[in-house]
Amino acid sequence: MKIALGVSGGIACYKSAEIVRRLQDRAVDVVVLMTKGATQFVTPLTFRALSGNKVYLDLFEGPSSGSDFEGAFDHILLAQSIHLFLIAPATADCIARLAAGLADDFLTTFHLAVAAPVVVAPAMNTRMWEHASVQENLKTLVGRGVRIIDPEVGQMACRTYGPGRLAPVEEIVDYVMALLQRSRDLEGRKVLVTAGPTIEDIDPVRYISNRSSGKMGFAIAHAARNRGAQVVLVSGPTELDFPNTIRVRTTDEMRRAVLQNVADADAVIKAAAPLDFRPKSVAAQKIKKKTANLVLDLEPTVDILKELGGHKNGKVLVGFAAETENHLKHGLEKLKAKNLDLIVINSASGPDSAFDSDMNHATIIDKSGKTEEIPSVSKEIMADKILDRVVQLLK
Repeated sequence: MKIALGVSGGIACYKSAEIVRRLQDRAVDVVVLMTKGATQFVTPLTFRALSGNKVYLDLFEGPSSGSDFEGAFDHILLAQSIHLFLIAPATADCIARLAAGLADDFLTTFHLAVAAPVVVAPAMNTRMWEHASVQENLKTLVGRGVRIIDPEVGQMACRTYGPGRLAPVEEIVDYVMALLQRSRDLEGRKVLVTAGPTIEDIDPVRYISNRSSGKMGFAIAHAARNRGAQVVLVSGPTELDFPNTIRVRTTDEMRRAVLQNVADADAVIKAAAPLDFRPKSVAAQKIKKKTANLVLDLEPTVDILKELGGHKNGKVLVGFAAETENHLKHGLEKLKAKNLDLIVINSASGPDSAFDSDMNHATIIDKSGKTEEIPSVSKEIMADKILDRVVQLLK
């Protein structure tokens, strides 16, 4: 296994040397990329001596002894050869540049070229860590599938105490190794994922929908791709991005897109929240307030998940249930009625609601009735926990 370790300029840089050593102890080949600021804390020679590899600093340094690649294309060719990109420590400045998509040094340019999983371990002063702009930048990265190893609470170099200190080296290394070990366990598999809401028109300017943000489905799509799967994502209206996405609006459109792509899928993960009802008729013109009939007649939409459950043909089928009461009872009923292999039950109300949140607290139930409760974690972590179960079923 081979990883790239990005080191940005903070006092925690000295711990990066220990990360290199610990990863090497686990037979991981480490190539180090440093920002200019990082070289003010630790010399490139230190990392070269520890890793046995060239240390990358400058996009325009050109070919040199010890480099495996032509200098001008190092960031592209190196990105194609790694299994994971870890940035530790990641300073507030580094995180901001990653979130903005800048490409003004080797590390940030390399980040844009990487298709492998990206893991960021922040380290900074407590006030910086808690600043709204830093938290917003982290949310942006998480929304793109980047995994964050939260800093720990402790004594800072500036003699203050609080959250912001780099996570323990062993915790970082264990996290990386867990990702590497499952990084290709879906190689050769096709996974069909659905995400987001659907919308149904009332008139040319109004529609009904729901609060689904699509974040869980997109997180699953990113995680499945990182694990080697060919992924097709069918998504209702969201602002999220994924390379192979089929965009739809209505529940009927989602059904057609799913059926057109399901035949050769090994697993189908229905994380979308298609509407259960739609207006019986759509007004041709905008309904005026003074003439409006305030009763909206609704009819059921097609049940995509039940249709898939009736024609599984050996596929692993995963459904979701957003419940406001009797969560386990209703979730288990849905699992049985729709012939699912797994169901992920979320709360649709209260402080644990998964709607439009970066976090998710869920219960997973399999066909045997075995229940696993997952405490509140990021949707990226939840995605991998769901896929761990899918991989077991595919075996």
